[in-house]
Amino acid sequence: MRFAQPRIERISEIDLRLDERPWAFEAERAHHIDAHWRELTRRKPQLYNGRVLLLHRFALAEREDGRRLEGACLMAQYKAFLAWRDFGFPDESVANIFAMGALLSADGAFLLGEMSSSTANAGLIYFPAGTPDPGDLLGDRVDLEGSVLRELEEETGIAASEVAVDPGWSLVFQGPRLACMKTLRSTLSAAELIARTAQFVAREKEPELTRLKAVFGLADLDPRMPDFIVTYLRYVLASLSPLAERGSG
Repeated sequence: MRFAQPRIERISEIDLRLDERPWAFEAERAHHIDAHWRELTRRKPQLYNGRVLLLHRFALAEREDGRRLEGACLMAQYKAFLAWRDFGFPDESVANIFAMGALLSADGAFLLGEMSSSTANAGLIYFPAGTPDPGDLLGDRVDLEGSVLRELEEETGIAASEVAVDPGWSLVFQGPRLACMKTLRSTLSAAELIARTAQFVAREKEPELTRLKAVFGLADLDPRMPDFIVTYLRYVLASLSPLAERGSG
């Protein structure tokens, strides 16, 4: 499914809360959701039906301390989320919000991961990320910065203590998706980060990634990157360096 061109908004903070309410789609389409899940797990038996958080209302608010994203999330089964996605996002009352760690090397490359064949997004290339789940809740607050750092370590082996976290967020809106980009700066070069992650992946029984890909410039963009990733990279590379057109080649 194709959506309108993504748009980017810069904000200072995110304030999302858990709203304990049912998701009508989950109840109304339960039979279809279960059938879809059976087929998915037949092909990828390692998939696990946990719980995830979906955005059901939000606003961009101007505050004294800066612009903020405010809103609420509901809890849903992962299998219902995947069915909603794969059925073409039929319920427009919710959105897939997720935080991504835009990992930036010391020599100026962004590092993205290629998803392994065992994942629901096999073959796609994007930053370490995950749809938030109950482990990302602090009381009733959704901790997206914590989600970013957790996903970074789970996917690459790079710990939160090994990166510097930039203030603020870049929000990338596209259709039913809202990607919350957080810049994470490493003191390692792109080659060192790639090697570190390769060692980590080799030790994992079921790694989420197959490898990291370095993006120094526009020439390094890949067709397997979703539109919202390409839009973000074009935006941020333009602000970083006049050499962005050159890429690594």
